[in-house]
Amino acid sequence: MASKDLAIGMIFLLQTTFGMLGNLSFFYHYIFLSFTGCRLRSTDLIVKHLLVANSLVLLCKGIPQTMAAFDLKDVFNDFVCKVVFYLHRVGRGVSIGTTCLLSIFQAIMISPRNVRWAELKFKAPKYTVFSLFLCWIIYIAVNIIFPVHISGRQNTKNITNLKNFGYCASVHHDKISDSLYAVLLSVPDALCLGLMLWASGSMVYILYRHKQRVQYIHRNNVSPRSSPESRAAQNILLLVSTFVTFYTLSSIFQIFLALLNNPSWWLVNTTALLASCFPALSPFVLMCRDASVFRFHSTK
Repeated sequence: MASKDLAIGMIFLLQTTFGMLGNLSFFYHYIFLSFTGCRLRSTDLIVKHLLVANSLVLLCKGIPQTMAAFDLKDVFNDFVCKVVFYLHRVGRGVSIGTTCLLSIFQAIMISPRNVRWAELKFKAPKYTVFSLFLCWIIYIAVNIIFPVHISGRQNTKNITNLKNFGYCASVHHDKISDSLYAVLLSVPDALCLGLMLWASGSMVYILYRHKQRVQYIHRNNVSPRSSPESRAAQNILLLVSTFVTFYTLSSIFQIFLALLNNPSWWLVNTTALLASCFPALSPFVLMCRDASVFRFHSTK
């Protein structure tokens, strides 16, 4: 085994372990709150689905990449490759969609209490379950033809027009079909990204205006700590910047991976690492934003 394969295998293993511990710990926190009878917020259900989607991404990307780096590729036959790639794509899509939903619902909840927003504030929690169900259905349907392009390496020995991912391979079709399929996959992601940026920008603007209105209260506060509005805005920006940074980088590398017929070892592994960065880090960002997590652990 080459030293570079050992190094990348350890990186994938640490990333997957670190991310799974974060997602499972946060999920356990919500399970504990449910059993103790605590009232959960409407956004907590969205966060739980985000944690499930993140775990799906980490399991279906991190574990296969780790096994491939350690030269344990025999288990990846044609069926396993199709299932693993499909579940990863669904998990990735739902992770994007639920992050978008989280931002939109938070923007609605902190919106001004005027006539225009009052009805939406009242109805939004009722549509949480439907929105999550629709999110799963959309990405399950959009990615249903994804396994057609994936095959086990042992089944592609006589095929020259393929792209090697280490443990599985992608078979190329005609460029028009590949381009149309790439657009089909990108439209929901681009829509979610745009909505999330709009919702997060709206939250920052609302919090800024609220801070301006109550500035005279904070002016009399001699504490060096920043105001609650500023801390909330910083937390929103932290989550959004984490999402946008890693998914933008991941998308760029995915484009290069799709355009090159024979991608390098470095490009394949870097793309896989970036694809799992947000699922691995987001639970820790969410825990930093959720004060109830620290109250829960401090009272145990």
